[in-house]
Amino acid sequence: MRRKLPSLVVAVLVALATAGVATAGNGGFAPVAPASPNATHIQSAYYLILGFTAAIFILVEALLVIFIVKYRSRGRSRAVEGAQVHGHTRLELIWTAFPVVILAIIAGFVFYELPNIKSAPAAANPIHITVEGHQYYWQFDYTDSRTHARSIGTLHVPAGAVVDLKVVSPDVIHSWWIPALGGKIQAIPGRTNHTWFQAKPGSYDGQCAQLCGVFHASMLATVQAGSQLSYLHYLATWQDTIGKQIWNGVCATCHGNLGQGGYGPAIANNSLLTHPVALSGIVHNGVTGTQGAMPPVGDTWTPEEFKALASYVRKNIYKPAGATSGG
Repeated sequence: MRRKLPSLVVAVLVALATAGVATAGNGGFAPVAPASPNATHIQSAYYLILGFTAAIFILVEALLVIFIVKYRSRGRSRAVEGAQVHGHTRLELIWTAFPVVILAIIAGFVFYELPNIKSAPAAANPIHITVEGHQYYWQFDYTDSRTHARSIGTLHVPAGAVVDLKVVSPDVIHSWWIPALGGKIQAIPGRTNHTWFQAKPGSYDGQCAQLCGVFHASMLATVQAGSQLSYLHYLATWQDTIGKQIWNGVCATCHGNLGQGGYGPAIANNSLLTHPVALSGIVHNGVTGTQGAMPPVGDTWTPEEFKALASYVRKNIYKPAGATSGG
């Protein structure tokens, strides 16, 4: 039993370590299906490296098992040395040169793919969007629109169009990552980074891939790639929904979808929601106190957006103390 116990412990630990992977998308062992050319090239590089590493793993483990069986003690006393194996110059040269060749192949292929990953294809009218990371939400500014347009949490683009993203942050380091649409890119205060994608029709989810604070796990993002008509419709009507977007994409993350509380305190019956000036002051400047802190989540919002938020929460969130909801 004592001899079997270590093997049993190892088996249990391996099972626990791989349980989460096995239930993940694609079994957790492969990237999600690419929906943009740059993501396709990233996947190609991934599978090349996976092929080499899997082959090396199988070879090494197979040789390990063979050697364990071949050179086992066969009942020999522990005080007696086993048969001595001497060096083999040709074999040693081979296992020195072989890894160098493999690394050269991988490096050559990766450098071959890098231009296709980094550089967007030529397009007559690429769409330019600023991605701004905040604690703890993504804000998108559509700089090509004739009038300023913005969205929170969900980026709207026409499918098939080349989208150029300018990635920035006003507070801490974030990491923009929609797995189906390419690799990660950092949002760093004081610096502007660029990335791109050309999405197939569909909805693609992602999240901040950099630990940016205590509630980082809720900093999600979605890219909606639809028709040109739906994209233009959003640009023309974004002001009608921006109050709801701000609440759902920013406030509800901490305070709950109905203001019932969560990571942050319950605020549904807080009369502050009915005072636009006081409300804008808090979300613009943040709160620091002994009972907790809130970052200045709205320090880049316009007066119109503050008004839209105040109108939405007054109509849909605020419930005076003692009031009951019907239904």
